[in-house]
Amino acid sequence: MFFVYFKAIARMQRQRSIAYNKNPCASNPRRAATKIPSNRRYLFMNNCYSCTTCKSADKPLEGYIAELPMETSHHRVEGQSVKCGFGLQGVCCRLCSNGPCRITPEAPHGICGASADVIVARNFLRAVASGSGCYIHVIETTALNLKNTAQCGGEIKGPNALKHLCELFGIPEGDPHEQAAAVAQAVLDDLYKPDYEPMELTKKLAYAPRLKRWEELGILPGGAKSEVCSGVVKCSTNLNSDPVDMLLHCLKLGISTGVYGLMLTNLLNDVMLGEPEITKAPVGLNVIDSDYVNIMITGHQHSIFVHLQEKLRSEEVQNRAVAAGAKGIRLVGCTCVGQDLQLRGVHYEDIFSGHAGNNYTSEAVLATGAIDAVLSEFNCTLPGIEPICDSLQIKQICLDDVAKKKNAELKPFVFEDREQISEEIISEVLNAYKARRQCVPLNLFADHGNRDTVTGVSEVSLKKFLGGSWQPLIDLIVSGDIKGVAGVVGCSNLTAGGHDVLTVELTKELIARDIIVLTAGCSSGGLENCGLMTPDAAKLAGPKLRAVCESLGIPPVLNFGPCLAIGRLEMVATQLAEALKVDIPDLPLVLSAAQWLEEQALADGAFGLALGLPLHLGLPPFITGSSLVTQVLTEDMRELTGGQVIVNGDAKASADILERIIEDKRKTLNI
Repeated sequence: MFFVYFKAIARMQRQRSIAYNKNPCASNPRRAATKIPSNRRYLFMNNCYSCTTCKSADKPLEGYIAELPMETSHHRVEGQSVKCGFGLQGVCCRLCSNGPCRITPEAPHGICGASADVIVARNFLRAVASGSGCYIHVIETTALNLKNTAQCGGEIKGPNALKHLCELFGIPEGDPHEQAAAVAQAVLDDLYKPDYEPMELTKKLAYAPRLKRWEELGILPGGAKSEVCSGVVKCSTNLNSDPVDMLLHCLKLGISTGVYGLMLTNLLNDVMLGEPEITKAPVGLNVIDSDYVNIMITGHQHSIFVHLQEKLRSEEVQNRAVAAGAKGIRLVGCTCVGQDLQLRGVHYEDIFSGHAGNNYTSEAVLATGAIDAVLSEFNCTLPGIEPICDSLQIKQICLDDVAKKKNAELKPFVFEDREQISEEIISEVLNAYKARRQCVPLNLFADHGNRDTVTGVSEVSLKKFLGGSWQPLIDLIVSGDIKGVAGVVGCSNLTAGGHDVLTVELTKELIARDIIVLTAGCSSGGLENCGLMTPDAAKLAGPKLRAVCESLGIPPVLNFGPCLAIGRLEMVATQLAEALKVDIPDLPLVLSAAQWLEEQALADGAFGLALGLPLHLGLPPFITGSSLVTQVLTEDMRELTGGQVIVNGDAKASADILERIIEDKRKTLNI
């Protein structure tokens, strides 16, 4: 069934590739004829020409963006609507000077002899390796910051999280700082092992039945950084030509990504930043208060902000903001690092104003005019924010050179220099506030979002909410009051129906079928801004799930925060499987990355497949040009790990498929 669907997708993509890539302005004579002066290139809509914006599940936001006097990613969708069919199918190879070679029925091999299967698998492995490398960078940074914090006697805000890690790692009781340093070093030691030497912590953290299956398949990863390197080497020119071997390497990268980049990053952050606690919080553009100096944060590396957060809380810094003419200075969350701060919001209520939105909301956040500086340290920081920051005189500062923006000042975070770096950032932000607020107009959207999104959900806080045991949740699943669990995770994109459109529609379909949704990533940012994480959203759920939600005072969509918290969902799944004494693939649990965006999402997906979970995607990854790769991921994977890729861009049809899978698993469990 899914293989037939992939073939239909491939036919559609081939037809699209034949289309003439005309000037995207040709359908709009005014737009085509208008030349934009260089000094007005981004302030064009009202004075130069109009542009169609893409749809958004967040209709108020869609209307706001449509009226903006500047270009955003939402405006650029139309101009990029014609796609390269070869790229969509993954059958373009540009690895050597004989190419680029494009595979067609008339030319089924590249000049070197590589088939479509080889080229597609190679391109896919290269993407997964790149995505895994991003996550390994994040866990490495986090471990180093924890180690440095411990060695200098810094504050440990999550003693229970530290105790849990010490028990997992077999670190004896003792001084908390020495324990924290030992935890961090154990993670770093594993990351730096060679690829032929298995990482030790995987066996301590992975669920035993899964670990056994990974060993049988020969996909237990060696040192995580070395595995990324090996993956890149394997998919280089005239090396590996075995598509199945390359796909198995993707699973290996998925395991190291999931266990280290996802699970352990959260747990180490809990030690440094404090554990999540369930609470209600404001979300959306309404969190931006123009009476304050506002710093928008973007990225994934929350540990980089630890010192700055504490500095901003000081009376001295807040008084400096007052002296500059503001009521104080605040952090405004955006993208995953904002979600992570929201997750721990109870620890930072005095300086954190709330989470404004996901990656494709960031331009609108800046367009309010009330953001005085952007601090970025990793991805999901769109290049498109640069001209907006320039036009609105918003200070840009990057704290990691992997995320250096063209017009931004680079201030690499160095732990030993944290006091100086934080002071420089605060001074520059205050100077930006004083320089720009008198001349930049405000375009606030105070009615956007809501004030009672439930957040702070983690594997620990949720279990605590249930009374310290998973049994109440298990009882609800066994009784059918909750039919099953769906993890709607990952990114937001602008192509699967529009901004968050498929994510929101699919989530509504799932909860209407009494399937509770756990979410993490930019998908969470869209779902919360659309009101699906407020207690009032229970009215959108099916009758049984609605009754559960109303009795507990919870929404039918539980917010686990950033994309890194996909690792938290894995921990929930593991603990449920342990309680039921089954393997993870046996659970009535499905995954959807409905609007996956980037290579990191593919590494996430590889982890989901390694866990043996059904993984729904709204758009196919760039693999449909290979019948073999498609067959392995959509069909054969069930025999390998228990997982499979499901591709469907329709919310109702996708919910039908996922619901059937959940019902089949319930029958197998005799519930």
